[in-house]
Amino acid sequence: MGKKTDKLYITHSEWSSSDAYSSNTGSRATQDAGASFKRLPFNFCAASLQPFKNPVCTPNGTIFDVEVISKWLENHKTNPVDGEPLAARDLIKLNFSRNGDVDSKAADGTGSDGKGDLIDPVTFKVFTDNTHIVAIRHGTYANVFAWETVERMNIKAKMWRDLVDDVEFGRSDIITLQDPQNVAGRDLSKFQHLKDGGDALLTNEQEGDQKAGNININALGRVGDKVLRAKEAVEKARKEREAGKDVNRSSKAVTKAVAGNNVARPSMIQEKKQAYNAAAYTTGMAAASFTSTGLTPETSGERAVLTDEEYMLKPKRVKIKGYARIETNLGDLNIELQTEYAPKAVWNFTRLAQKGYYKGVSFHRNIKNFMIQGGDPSGTGRGGTSIWGKNFQDEFDGPLTHDSRGLLSMANKGKNTNSSQFFITYRPVKHLDRKHTIFGKVVGGTDVLNKMEAVPTDGSDRPLNKIYIKDVVVYLDPFDEFLKQKAERDKAAETKAEIERSGGTEDDRMTWTGKRIRQDGTVDQTSSGGNVGKYLQAARKQQNVEDEIIEEDVDTWEEPVKKKAKVGGFGNFDNW
Repeated sequence: MGKKTDKLYITHSEWSSSDAYSSNTGSRATQDAGASFKRLPFNFCAASLQPFKNPVCTPNGTIFDVEVISKWLENHKTNPVDGEPLAARDLIKLNFSRNGDVDSKAADGTGSDGKGDLIDPVTFKVFTDNTHIVAIRHGTYANVFAWETVERMNIKAKMWRDLVDDVEFGRSDIITLQDPQNVAGRDLSKFQHLKDGGDALLTNEQEGDQKAGNININALGRVGDKVLRAKEAVEKARKEREAGKDVNRSSKAVTKAVAGNNVARPSMIQEKKQAYNAAAYTTGMAAASFTSTGLTPETSGERAVLTDEEYMLKPKRVKIKGYARIETNLGDLNIELQTEYAPKAVWNFTRLAQKGYYKGVSFHRNIKNFMIQGGDPSGTGRGGTSIWGKNFQDEFDGPLTHDSRGLLSMANKGKNTNSSQFFITYRPVKHLDRKHTIFGKVVGGTDVLNKMEAVPTDGSDRPLNKIYIKDVVVYLDPFDEFLKQKAERDKAAETKAEIERSGGTEDDRMTWTGKRIRQDGTVDQTSSGGNVGKYLQAARKQQNVEDEIIEEDVDTWEEPVKKKAKVGGFGNFDNW
């Protein structure tokens, strides 16, 4: 067990030797370990230290983004990593392969950017920081592979042809981009432009953020200077709010406004009204500026604003049903779209229809007493894309089920893989519930659906007589109608608010008895409205007329004869 011995134990001196890793080693373990370094990831540009978008490399295998290195070469004509001379003609374009179906950002594809991971084009293995990556050069471009693929299928097999485009190459054309056994070439501390005191080069996006004011260019240097600048910026913003009488942020201004004048006047405190499409989360700028001195300080948590599309695609927000017509060579089908429970599927269907995506597309699958499927421009059942260019999620929150004939539902190849294909049922298919998103139903043209079901098919359920879509016409777009109604409501609310700001209408300035309220708040006793109180005034006038007539006939009035009290009985008990 011991070193170079047959002892079954390890001595203290062996534990504390220079090549051991224990608490007894002391400071000697760090003397030979070498200085620690920061390693550049394989998919990062060596100049901007950010993920590359359009990668190129030098003949020795250093990877850059073409936009960043082009700007550097305009002024320096050298390699920013090793300082050697470098020209634009020496750069080699790299062709990376990507796996569009699998992305490490999100297993279900919801957080994916749609491009996928960098992979080996032959074995489909995903590249990592521990993968030996090489490029095979063909003049001005190079195809990227894993070293084990090239070693096994080219070098050992003595087949010196590119596995992607079948172009001949030699051993000298193999460029090593990353060798996990030799990571010194990716040590950031050895990069020449960083050793010279420079910073990472900015990408076009970062330069755009600087121009937009999202990055504080002056926040450079020591950490203490950054903190002082942040404090000064906050104090300057506070003084500007005080000088501008912004009583929303200044408590002193509120006190002065209350104590200085007791006369009733409209409140100056204007609460900021949230936008109708405000998200449930903030923009995150306050937290980002709090933790990063490279950002301009933000002191308010402002809600993020959703686009109209994001706002309307929330379930049960748009409750207007849409209507469309699918024109086929066998007749027309009228469709009612269920926007309330499947807004994403309805949006996808209507937008694809409006751009003419379904014109000439055939129904590639027809199973009698089950369903008919279409929506794939390739006609194979394996194609089609959504309006967003990637798959979107299922929508199962509503009460819709496959319980009748003529239901319009999304076709997919698994969970959250909806694209452009759909199918129409010929009978209730309850086993498809919560597997396929229902977004419409046939409300007209049932005879056409019967004709479709009667079309004969081959052994693969493909119709022998072609059934295709001439066009899909959207009669009532529920989303456009929703925006139109919202615009009308907003206009009416704005008109009402304007009336209130101007003092209200004539009816708003009247009491319930018809008296008018003056601008100073007093009630005009002489005025009366045209409706309330007019009958009381008419009755009062009639009473005055009758009183005048009675006064003229006083001399002719005769006193009525008094009735004689009855004698006998128990008498009158009123005085008891």
